[in-house]
Amino acid sequence: MSFKMSGITMKLKCMVLVVLVMVAFTGGSEAAIGCGTVVSYLQPCLPYVTDKGPLGGCCGGVKGLYSSAKTTEDRQSVCNCLKTLVGSSVGINLGKAAGLPALCGVSIPYKISPSTDCSKVT
Repeated sequence: MSFKMSGITMKLKCMVLVVLVMVAFTGGSEAAIGCGTVVSYLQPCLPYVTDKGPLGGCCGGVKGLYSSAKTTEDRQSVCNCLKTLVGSSVGINLGKAAGLPALCGVSIPYKISPSTDCSKVT
């Protein structure tokens, strides 16, 4: 069990590092929702999307993030964070990540994928 938790902890640390690097290179974000907020909302999803655990409280985070992204700028910011996170995090099951919105009863205007063009999100 501690081995599984250790792996999850390491992946979470990697995701946080990616977010910090993104913020450093973009000079921060003017959007109301930054990558740190996205990671915070979706942290409960990590065991599920890494095939290490059940869905658990993930949908609460997905729904909270969805309801927080009220403007086009917010939705594009969230999209870019998700795109970067799923594209750079080893061990993420892309199918499970992409299926989270539907599984949680939320409809988003894009697919969670490393190839999504977030500039087209409205």
